[in-house]
Amino acid sequence: MAGEVMDNRGRGEARSSLPSVHPEGRKYALICLGLSLISALLAWETLAWPLAFLSLCILAFFRDPERVVPRGDALILSPADGTVTQISEVEPPLELRGEEGGLGHEPVTRISIYLSIFDVHINRSPCAGTVGTMSYVPGKFVNAELDKSSEENERQHIIIMRSDGVAVGMTQIAGLVARRIVPFVKPGDIVAAGQRVGLIRFGSRVDLYLPQGTSPQVLMGQRVIAGETVLGRLGETVELEGLQQ
Repeated sequence: MAGEVMDNRGRGEARSSLPSVHPEGRKYALICLGLSLISALLAWETLAWPLAFLSLCILAFFRDPERVVPRGDALILSPADGTVTQISEVEPPLELRGEEGGLGHEPVTRISIYLSIFDVHINRSPCAGTVGTMSYVPGKFVNAELDKSSEENERQHIIIMRSDGVAVGMTQIAGLVARRIVPFVKPGDIVAAGQRVGLIRFGSRVDLYLPQGTSPQVLMGQRVIAGETVLGRLGETVELEGLQQ
């Protein structure tokens, strides 16, 4: 019917709905809920209610909402929900350089996104392509907002090779509370832009490395959404200017 409001999948009238919960978090929520029920049966109400509340918090943390991914071969999308805390020119990490199929040794723009415990922690591919190098590095758990967390914390580096041969790099970094990085993909997998590629448990940071000749399309302090917010357009070097308000 002409003029009918459709959802982003063309399935009738658009409406809001609760996001699903990723399976990685369901087991923790069920454990807390089970302990809450046992505590209630034993009349330990001072323990039962906090455990019940904790189970709800876990479900909220592992929520996995659907995203509307913008189309465009030149778009580089945000890999994470959160706040842009750093935009800087840096040499790529050793694990992302690569002799072939890497970012090389020349400085590139790094956009750092900090995820608080209230943000969605499912990470998504910044572009379509093939998963190249994946390098896990064990490390510390210092505050993910600090610049040194890129070199000292537990982290996982991922290269996405576009069909045109351009490499886009991202790094999942565990934070002060985070204790595990969970990948959903492996080298050789073909991914779509905005596809889920992993998660980080309980507070973290994700760094995105733009290809050379590409300027950031976001500002410091800006909130971004994984799979939806455009961080850069390949080959576009127009710098944004603005004030945080």
